[in-house]
Amino acid sequence: MVVLAAGLGRRMRSARAKVLHEVAGRPMVLHVLEAAAKLDPSRSLVVVGHQADDVSEAVGDRAGCVLQAEQLGTGHALSMTRAALRGFKGDLLVLAGDVPLVRTATLKRLLAKHRRTAASVTVLTTVVDDPAGYGRIVRDDDGGGLRIAEDADASTAEKRIDEINSAIYCFDARFLFRALSRLGSDNAQDEYYLTDVVEMASRRSAAATVVAADETEVLGVDSRAALASAEALMQERLISGWMDKGVTFVDPASVHLSVDTTIGRDTVIGPQVKLDGATRIGRRCAIDGACHLSETTVGDGTRVRWGVVADHASVGNDVSLGPYAHLRPAAELADEVHIGNFVEVKKSRIGKGSKANHLSYIGDAEVGEAVNIGAGTITCNYDGFDKHRTVIGDRVQIGSDTQLVAPVEIGADSYIAAGSTVSSDVEPGALAFNDKKQRTRKNWVKNFRKRQSKPRRGDKGS
Repeated sequence: MVVLAAGLGRRMRSARAKVLHEVAGRPMVLHVLEAAAKLDPSRSLVVVGHQADDVSEAVGDRAGCVLQAEQLGTGHALSMTRAALRGFKGDLLVLAGDVPLVRTATLKRLLAKHRRTAASVTVLTTVVDDPAGYGRIVRDDDGGGLRIAEDADASTAEKRIDEINSAIYCFDARFLFRALSRLGSDNAQDEYYLTDVVEMASRRSAAATVVAADETEVLGVDSRAALASAEALMQERLISGWMDKGVTFVDPASVHLSVDTTIGRDTVIGPQVKLDGATRIGRRCAIDGACHLSETTVGDGTRVRWGVVADHASVGNDVSLGPYAHLRPAAELADEVHIGNFVEVKKSRIGKGSKANHLSYIGDAEVGEAVNIGAGTITCNYDGFDKHRTVIGDRVQIGSDTQLVAPVEIGADSYIAAGSTVSSDVEPGALAFNDKKQRTRKNWVKNFRKRQSKPRRGDKGS
């Protein structure tokens, strides 16, 4: 199997190689590789060119990479695999790296037709309303002969043809490499067209086609508008699949999923929710609207309220999170934790049943079980040079407006009075507080208002 991914994609107007643009959180080329990998090919190659190092890094160990240093057309690109495929005599599936919606089932149909007819080449085609920009499938009047007219070279009559080339083929490898050596570049783009190999096979009555029933899955992405269309189609596909598995979407059109996200049965996803990367949502969860979770795990029975943002965090079972809470990387919430509105947690573990219901910052901390953290509590973890840990034992009660100056350890079952600044360790079972004498000035408000009501120097009367 070979994926052609060397082009920059001029119509994308991008400094990035076209195949690296993402659909549902994954580079397009990886969607193509995954669909083909399910056919269990004996060898997988990607032809890279523009930004070859970046594309190769994205491909990783999914396939070997072959360099096309100079982009001279699709036929030239495929000829770069000759050395890597020396001695290969089987069926060679060739795909474009910018067709992210292609399905494995369609590729299976292509391969089956190719083998059933013993063709030298089988082309995957589709019928579209607007074929502009695509190669047209041109047949003889008797339906026997077959060739592909590229858009730049097509005649006026050929441009009216609505059956197009998907740039996905299955070749007999021995025929392919003999044919590639005979390719010329006498065309409008002065390139070596892989499509010319189809006409060579047709002359031997050895070319076949398979028509994809769903035109959207084989359309190439060559512009920002096409990328947006592919994204919308992929989202429809993903959301429909999760609904079939027992997930409710209150407003499917406003939700955005990653292809790597998983969602448990009987979970309800509200409007304007974005789930990125390998986010895992458990069963019987409720994710209210306007939440953004990235690379985050959420346990069963958890409620994520409006406006929550979580990034590389872990949330246990039966947790109440939000509204408007922020979990930064390495935040870890055990079962039955309550994290409320405008609470930020970073690189901290919150023990089972503990609560921080509002307006607090918990950073670089270890919080025990059944702890109550009052409103306005702050772990002062940074001294301007280094980050320091705060350790809070089980069943600690922390009063509102408390500052815990790290490094500091609060022993189990201790109390911290409201408004305290704690910079030394607190023994288990102790009460920590700061002496602050309250002062009162009698009749202060009356005198203040009286002063305010007097005309000020420079003020003009009515």
